[in-house]
Amino acid sequence: MEYTQLGRSGLSVSRLVLGTMNFGPETTEADSHTIMDRALEHGINFFDTANVYGWQKGEGITEQIIGRWFAKGGQRREKTVLATKLYGGMGDWPNESLLSALNIRRAADASLKRLQTDHIDLYQMHHVDRNTPWDEIWEAFSVLRQQGKVLYFGSSNFAGWHLAQAQEAARDRHFLGLVSEQSIYNLLTRWVELEVLPAAKHYGLGVIPWSPLHGGLLGGILRKQREGGASRGLSGRSGDALKQHHDTIEAYEKFAADLGEDPAHLGLAWLLSREGVTGPIIGPRTVEQLDGSLRALEIKLDAAALARLDELFPAPGPNGDKPAPEAYAW
Repeated sequence: MEYTQLGRSGLSVSRLVLGTMNFGPETTEADSHTIMDRALEHGINFFDTANVYGWQKGEGITEQIIGRWFAKGGQRREKTVLATKLYGGMGDWPNESLLSALNIRRAADASLKRLQTDHIDLYQMHHVDRNTPWDEIWEAFSVLRQQGKVLYFGSSNFAGWHLAQAQEAARDRHFLGLVSEQSIYNLLTRWVELEVLPAAKHYGLGVIPWSPLHGGLLGGILRKQREGGASRGLSGRSGDALKQHHDTIEAYEKFAADLGEDPAHLGLAWLLSREGVTGPIIGPRTVEQLDGSLRALEIKLDAAALARLDELFPAPGPNGDKPAPEAYAW
């Protein structure tokens, strides 16, 4: 396993992040525990979850599954860099969502109880709260740190200017502020290159891409269709995206085959090659999927391969000769 520091912090994390969103809804608790054990065997020490995962309001099903895994002992908790999130609604009563000081306090305590631990290593805001001032947010977070309940703080789904707001407000308080930003980022969705990646680089934030295979569209979906495999990811927005990008995805899968690589591993390897990326979140539903993901760490893309991927999936911006982040500059 390869390791890197999370942003400008001294925290050492694996370059693949174990996402747990499938634990409960898609993967049984027993299989989830097996996947987490295997992740530690592979040296993956960075686990990501959220209080809303499990998708039964107020239950925190996924956090509970992880908590019962920690309770098995064997230094499971000590070996894990634990990241969770707050923001989403955990109930229908006022102050059971968003980032008020009251919800921050309650949500942190509830997550700690479900996770059966005394602290969270990385506490992430699942989204920006436009109605709560940063002074209030940082005050509440500083209390959590003083209490020893949280060590580091991160964001998710923030725009570049939100990162700037957060960091400048933290600086005024002489507070460390954010150490990471978790954004959707993959070959099909490169918008973060315009503002988020430059802001993260400026402020020393590690970038953690979620949906690195765009809901499975970059995981060999057309090959799986031809082979009669499952059509996961073909409904709703994913189905519409496949129709829109069918020819590009087909060319991408051919390019992966020419390289002798699985499209999923190629997509992860591309993210690992991007400056500022700490590591993509992989969300295996089975141990076999987890084992296969490690191939991405071994793939080294040369300049020709990177150029071909840029041809297939251009950087965002109106001008091909001015790629992000200077697409609109002159």
